[in-house]
Amino acid sequence: MPSEALQGVLRPEWLVPAGVGALMSTRLGGVSAAPWDSANLGDAVGDSPQAVDCNRARFATAAEGGTPVWLRQEHGTRVLRLRAGEALPPRPPEADAAVTGDPGLVCVVQVADCLPVLFAALNGRAVGAAHAGWRGLAGGVLENTLAEVCALARCEPSEVLAWLGPCIGPRSFEVGHDVLEGFGVAPDGPADPAFAWRPRADGSPRWLADLPALARRRLEMAGLCQISGGQWCTVQDHSRFFSFRRDRVTGRQAAAVWLR
Repeated sequence: MPSEALQGVLRPEWLVPAGVGALMSTRLGGVSAAPWDSANLGDAVGDSPQAVDCNRARFATAAEGGTPVWLRQEHGTRVLRLRAGEALPPRPPEADAAVTGDPGLVCVVQVADCLPVLFAALNGRAVGAAHAGWRGLAGGVLENTLAEVCALARCEPSEVLAWLGPCIGPRSFEVGHDVLEGFGVAPDGPADPAFAWRPRADGSPRWLADLPALARRRLEMAGLCQISGGQWCTVQDHSRFFSFRRDRVTGRQAAAVWLR
């Protein structure tokens, strides 16, 4: 029943104003059957629409009854500004991040290996959530989201907090040349601590990428000083997290932030 609670919810440990709420769901505490068991929040992964609706109702309850705004994520860099009283289109809007300065609207991003990043201005005037796969991260989705939060809150980047949620970890994220080049790293150039050389058995070149480290680097370069989280691996923790890289057909967890 929707009135039942999600289980295993993560709460960011960050020193935000009392008026900011935030959470991230896990795969626990929902009604979906395998392979989406059980708290799947994705409506485009093959799960029963009725189960997804029930799980999303539980998610909204966990978000203190606010109105979650679900996005149609495209691994891009577009940021949607949410405004109270402004009607959303019938289909979920296409964006990979959302920000708001209005209470009651919940910024939400779905993930199943990509990195969710939550933002909150220290003055409590604005919050944001971003979905950062490697393409969006390399393209600037975090910088775009930060800029929108700062514009709404009328503050500097150093006055914004960021929290990195669970994603594919540095022991599981095998990548090729394209990912290195996306971050301006030459495969045959100087070693970069965010990429560890791990060729396959047949000798084909591969690296292990540290997605949270890459995000921290970009956020720090953008002026953030207070960044937390980033220690969970969705691939290796099967009992708590959905992982597309691990299971292919699977559900989605979600990270959310809002103003009370």
